[in-house]
Amino acid sequence: MIRWNVVLAGGVGSRFWPLSTPDRPKQLLPLVSDVPMLRDTLDRLRPSAPPERTLILTNASLRDAIAAMEPSLPPENIVAEPRPAGTCAALAWAAHLIAARDGDSAVMVCTHADWAIADVPSFRTTLDRAAQVASAAQALVTVGIVPSRPDPGFGYIQPGEAVDDGVRRVQRFIEKPTRERAVEMVADGYLWNSGIFAWRVGDLLDEIRALTPEVAPALAAAGDDLDRFFSSVQSIAIDVGVLERSARVLMLAGQFGWDDVGTWAALHRVRSKDAQDNAMLGAAWAVQSHGNVVHAEGTQVVLYGVDDLVVVARDGLTMVTTREKAADLKTLVEALPPAVRDR
Repeated sequence: MIRWNVVLAGGVGSRFWPLSTPDRPKQLLPLVSDVPMLRDTLDRLRPSAPPERTLILTNASLRDAIAAMEPSLPPENIVAEPRPAGTCAALAWAAHLIAARDGDSAVMVCTHADWAIADVPSFRTTLDRAAQVASAAQALVTVGIVPSRPDPGFGYIQPGEAVDDGVRRVQRFIEKPTRERAVEMVADGYLWNSGIFAWRVGDLLDEIRALTPEVAPALAAAGDDLDRFFSSVQSIAIDVGVLERSARVLMLAGQFGWDDVGTWAALHRVRSKDAQDNAMLGAAWAVQSHGNVVHAEGTQVVLYGVDDLVVVARDGLTMVTTREKAADLKTLVEALPPAVRDR
C-alpha cells in the first residue's frame, strides 16, 4: 500500500483574533504548544509517510510561510488554492494529484492542521488501521471520535452495522445539534465527526464522478490546470458532497484525546493548567483567579481575583472577554474600527 498524508491547512481562524491574521492564521500559531499547530500536525504524521508523499492544502497567500516552516516538503506538495472552494474541491484535487503520481490504488489519509491530540501513538495506530481498511475494503473510511462530553459545536456520526472487527457502516451524519439533542446522541452511542478520512484515491474520484455534480464537471474539464479547476468548481463540503451520498462509507471509533481547537475557550481543554485551573502561555501570572485562558506574546499579563476570562495580549493590543463569549468574536471584530481590527 502506498500511503499519502494530506493536511487541510486553509482558512484564517478569525475566532483567534487578535493573534490570528490573514498573513498569520491559527495553523501557523503556537496555540497548543510552543510550536505552530501545523508543525505539530506534520510531526505527528511524519512516521507514516515521507515529505514527498505529504500534501498540504492551503491558501495561496500562505504558500511561502509554509514552505519556510517545512523546507523538507517538495514545493509542488504545497497546494495553494486560488480561492476557497470547500473541502470537497480541495480533497478532489489532492486525489487527482496523487493518482497522477502513484496510481488510483494509493491511499490518502486526510487530517486538519488545527487539532490537539493528547495520545499521539493511539492517533497513529487508528490512522494506520483506517488506511488498511480503506485499501482492503475499497471503501471511504472516516474516524468517529468517542465523545468526552455532549458538545453541540461538533457534527455527529450514527454508527451502523458491524462489518469487521472495530469497523462499522455509517448510518448517517448529523449536523451540529442542539445541546439537548447532543446529550441524547452521546447517550445513544453517536460519535463526533472528526474530519479524519482515508480512501484509495481512485475510489474517492469514482464517487465524486458518480455523486457530486458540484465538483465532477470542473475536475473533468480542468486537466492539470489548478486555476481552471478552482475557478469553475462549486463550493461544497466533502461530508455533504460525497460521504452523505455514498453507500461505500465505513467508520472506525477513535479515542486519542482529539479536540478541534476552534476558539480561545477550547484552549482551556487542551493546554496544561496550573493549580488554579488557568491555561496560560507566555509571561502570565494569576493570583486568586480560576479557570482563565491567557496568551501573552511579547508582554506580561497579571490576573487578580477574576475567573473564566480569556486574555490575549500582543504588540500593544489586549483583548479581554469571557470563555463563554469567546466563540462569538466575529461580532466583536465587525464592531471595531479598521485601525484596531486590522493591526
